[in-house]
Amino acid sequence: MLPDIEEPTKVSVGDDGQAAAVAQARAAHRRRLTGINTVRVLLVVAVLGSWELAASHWIDPFYYSKPSAIWSRLVDWFTSGTSQGSIWTQIAYTLEEAMIGFALGSVGGVVLGIVLGRSRFLSDVCAPFIKAANAIPRIILASLFVIWFGLGMSSKVATAFVLVFFAVFFNAFQGAREVDRNLVNNARILGASRTQVLTSIVVPSATSWILASLHSAFGFAIIGAIVGEYSGADKGLGLLINHAQGTFDSAGIYAGMIIITVIALLAEWLLTLLERRLLRWRPPASSVEAQI
Repeated sequence: MLPDIEEPTKVSVGDDGQAAAVAQARAAHRRRLTGINTVRVLLVVAVLGSWELAASHWIDPFYYSKPSAIWSRLVDWFTSGTSQGSIWTQIAYTLEEAMIGFALGSVGGVVLGIVLGRSRFLSDVCAPFIKAANAIPRIILASLFVIWFGLGMSSKVATAFVLVFFAVFFNAFQGAREVDRNLVNNARILGASRTQVLTSIVVPSATSWILASLHSAFGFAIIGAIVGEYSGADKGLGLLINHAQGTFDSAGIYAGMIIITVIALLAEWLLTLLERRLLRWRPPASSVEAQI
């Protein structure tokens, strides 16, 4: 009888190689992000430094202001308050107007966009009226809303609503139209009702279109609130910017713009998190997409 021969120990290199590849990819991603952020910081420093230098030696800071004056205005607003009261009160008032207009406009745009997108007869009937309403300059509507609803919050919400509604409506409409017709027909053959087709096929298919429009829609909501306040208001960031313009305070105008930009960027970040959560079911893209 031959003695037992021990088999050589097998060393698995597949898992180790895969882990090393993942680690290398993560390290490369971190290096790329570091390089991007470094270039961004250098670009901001170069622009602000050039602006400060030019305003100190070549251009009139009374008209163009300069970064140091804008920073001083921001510090003064957040420490001592503004001519219209606490800066936090102005931010909260504008943000409330924008959020209400954003919510109402988004819901209205999604509902009407999907309904008209699934009904060709209704879309043909309403098309000229929607296009005509969308063609009206928003500044005119803001002025009308101030006359109709007064200087309070209602007129600003109405302006924000109009801007958000059309931005969301056209995407929801197109998303409902782009649903795979074969998928809808197969669902109907299997006995799905119109409501089931709408909730299980049309709405999920249009979700990416709708979420894409929401990124710009909140910016439109802020713009609507600011334009409404600029036309006539008793508080808000738009009133603050209007007052700065009336007193030739260019630093105050830039300071108001910076605050609005920060609010819009924070909202964009939150919407991106929401989009990732809602679209977890979607398979990842096969190629790396450029993000702006």
